[in-house]
Amino acid sequence: MGDTGGPPETDMLRAVFDGVGAGLVIIDSAGRITASNPYAREIVGRDEEQLLGADLHDLMHRDADGKEVPREECLAQSVLHSGRRAEGSDEFFLHGDGTLVPIIWAATPLQEVDRTVGAVIVFHNFKKHRDAREQTAAHLAALEELTARLTMVAESSVLLISTSHIGEALDQLVRLLVPELGDWAVVDLLPEGDTERRMRRVSVHSLDAPDVDESLKGPLPPPSHPSRSALARALRGTHPVLLDAQAQADEPDEPFARAHRWLFEVLGEGTAVVVPLYSRRKVFGALTVGRTGVGAGHTDAEILVLGDIARRAGLVIESTRLYEQQRDMAVTLQRQLLTPLPQIDHLKFAARYQPAQRASEVGGDWYDVFLLADGVTTMVIGDVVGHDLHAAAHMAEVRNMLRALAWDRQEPPSGIMRRLDEVMTNTSDAPMATVVIARIEGPDGGPWSLHWVNAGHPPPLLIDPDGNARYLEEGHGPLIGMSAALHLGLEWPDARVELPQRSTLLFYTDGLVENRYEHLDAGLEKLRGHAMDLVHLGLEDFLDELLVRIDPSGDDVALLALRIPEAGEGVGDDVAPPQHAHNPAAPDRSAPGSLVEDTPVRDTSEPESAPG
Repeated sequence: MGDTGGPPETDMLRAVFDGVGAGLVIIDSAGRITASNPYAREIVGRDEEQLLGADLHDLMHRDADGKEVPREECLAQSVLHSGRRAEGSDEFFLHGDGTLVPIIWAATPLQEVDRTVGAVIVFHNFKKHRDAREQTAAHLAALEELTARLTMVAESSVLLISTSHIGEALDQLVRLLVPELGDWAVVDLLPEGDTERRMRRVSVHSLDAPDVDESLKGPLPPPSHPSRSALARALRGTHPVLLDAQAQADEPDEPFARAHRWLFEVLGEGTAVVVPLYSRRKVFGALTVGRTGVGAGHTDAEILVLGDIARRAGLVIESTRLYEQQRDMAVTLQRQLLTPLPQIDHLKFAARYQPAQRASEVGGDWYDVFLLADGVTTMVIGDVVGHDLHAAAHMAEVRNMLRALAWDRQEPPSGIMRRLDEVMTNTSDAPMATVVIARIEGPDGGPWSLHWVNAGHPPPLLIDPDGNARYLEEGHGPLIGMSAALHLGLEWPDARVELPQRSTLLFYTDGLVENRYEHLDAGLEKLRGHAMDLVHLGLEDFLDELLVRIDPSGDDVALLALRIPEAGEGVGDDVAPPQHAHNPAAPDRSAPGSLVEDTPVRDTSEPESAPG
């Protein structure tokens, strides 16, 4: 298996494949070798190029005299036809130097839906076990051990990659290990980043005392420096530490060691093995697996299995934390780029930003609201093509270009869009983007009108106070970054519509209405129906309930809503009403064009209802 450079689960499975202490080959449905691990190549004395693509049976399967075995008698081939697991110990592989290697093996079919697409063959060099007086017992013991290890490797691998939540994965892991490899199991994790925080016990499972599992979780006392306790020694290296009766008696009298020793008092006296959870770069914590009773202990093979599982768990923890750091960085960058909402006259604005579930999907969506030099309020919603940190950077670039162009001169939205297309094409490496630019025009107290242009973006939705809603399909033109680049000479037509008093105008990005399971028209109709049902709510609750009902997933989503005031509201007022908008942007940023100084911003972690 080559270096995939793929997602965390692929890297972890590759590490398992290469590091397991048995020969592993994968064959396709025709019996050709598609992958082999280093241990397999060592056993048969052949390099990867000699094995890859070769027919396993023709290349290596021989009988005790070195003759080719009839294909119909090959048990490994039978797995491909029957779809059932098989194993054996009276087989031989032809070594690269021409000698025969006796092997003990187990083959497991690879199923895809209702057909067998290949098989995994695990084998060991069985030469050292060929003493005639012990051969039968050795065959059975080796097969049982190999089968158990293969099963545990498969189950733990599936379990660890089945969830992106570390705590949940570790809870499931300790339940997998008990009672197969112990009577109780515990996971302790080192603090992430902050060295002032204490180590925590995050997962506990006991066969005999399940009621105390939760009570054992929580922070551990800080260790002394340096600590001689078994747990501390495991955390300083990559090798298992055994805790038999004598080792327990020699544990130092310190709070950190006593917290670990307390496990035996609560979960049962006996022995335990402590294995570090580690990757190549660092240790993340330790797994302790205990057996109760006199004479209880772990075999060398069991300790090896626990070490393998702990190493894979460490890889998963590292990958998950790196993923979370990348996602947090992307979301933080995005919120730093989003605009705080201003308070202009008596227009009420609200916005939401919901990051994508995957870090690689965060990036291109934005909204903007600001006051122009002629006193007109401008609303913008947009989405730069792409989904990553580069898209977020390009989004900021396009947003700032648009702000500058809109402020530069008084002109209709179509003029701003045309100049944005030209500037973006000739001075930026930003890709194409969809944008709606709108002016909210009207005297103090209304009536208000919307003057807008749309460059390939989903149409705005206008909902009147009676619950009637329609999409504003007019003013539609091409994406920006395309016309000037291709010298197409395309235009963006301006459009106008009256905004009734107490009506609600909703701008949104495509992540709200598009998904892989239904047509875009279905998503638009769903949004329209929910907006009609919810328009009676305050603007903050309106957006919150829309997100709850639609529950978008996958792409990131930006929402920008405007509530038009009653006719005449605010006429003659000297001071604009205070701003109470839920703010998806970073809390330390001020709103452009706001008429209110030191506007209070509500904490986004606890959504509230805006005053109705």
